[in-house]
Amino acid sequence: MTNRRDFIRQISAAAALTGVPGVLFSQSKPENAKIWACLLHLSFNMWEEYISPHRPFRGFRPDLELSEPLWNDAILRMADMGMNMVVIDLGDAVRYDSHPEIAVKNAWSTARLREELRKIRRMGMEPIPKLNFSAGHDTWLGEYSRMVSTEKYYQVCSDLITEVCILFDKPRFFHLGMDEESADNQSYYKYIVVRQDDQWWKDFYFLVNEVEKQNCRAWIWPDYMLWHHPDQFFAKMPKSVVQSNWYYGETMDEKQKAVKAYLDLEAHGYDQVPTGSFHSDNENNIFNTIQFCEKNLNPTRLLGFLQTIWKPTIEENRNRILKGIELIGTAKKQI
Repeated sequence: MTNRRDFIRQISAAAALTGVPGVLFSQSKPENAKIWACLLHLSFNMWEEYISPHRPFRGFRPDLELSEPLWNDAILRMADMGMNMVVIDLGDAVRYDSHPEIAVKNAWSTARLREELRKIRRMGMEPIPKLNFSAGHDTWLGEYSRMVSTEKYYQVCSDLITEVCILFDKPRFFHLGMDEESADNQSYYKYIVVRQDDQWWKDFYFLVNEVEKQNCRAWIWPDYMLWHHPDQFFAKMPKSVVQSNWYYGETMDEKQKAVKAYLDLEAHGYDQVPTGSFHSDNENNIFNTIQFCEKNLNPTRLLGFLQTIWKPTIEENRNRILKGIELIGTAKKQI
């Protein structure tokens, strides 16, 4: 394991190289272009040991489960459909120099990840990192997922955010997840961790600060605080943080809490990247989401849209993943 002193020395050297032509590929940063993004999973280890009978695909996988042919086809399909951003759920699927101990077997090396990022950029898309630090979705952190809010936890989170930002050559955004941190959402777990009130905000501000120290912009799913503690949310959530409220139904009824949240965020002046999905029989979700948000949100604060599929990138999910990409690409052309 790389000790912290060696890691700091390594990242300092890497940072110094960012100004040397040819050493790192510069990140394409189309600041004014609307975001058309899909989330693609390298790691799917977001859930604790999971005993729910209706979602057997969740739970920890000790080996990297990834179909590289499907991954490659999904990236190509995104480019073909006019996507300009790929949000990559990294988790434990990369053997980080700072904390290789969290990597699953056959995880990608950092060199392999850099190669993939170069390929994505050459295809005209912007790769954005995602590490979900919700205490309900951080199984990928290994033993550190059971050290939440400790000094060791803060150190590990800082190391990983710093290293990932360097690997991605200072990305515009860093998706921190932060969704579904509640006891209800962990009801099938054997080990439940929930932060709330000041402790949640303390950890959240720490993570955002670590991202902003790297000149990146934090991006989250705000449902935990926004839906259940709106007074806290609007009193304490920085406007600098990009909000990806999500709603996966097909009827955009403003009486529904998750739909109304788009309007509440707009009323309070937050930048948004609304999130749709195609993880169940909801083909019309992403089109209806785009149509609703284009009509109701200020275009200066509507940064774009994110499509999710919520399935591991393995062959049995090939048709669904590729169709999910096609659904947002088709909607983009129709709006």
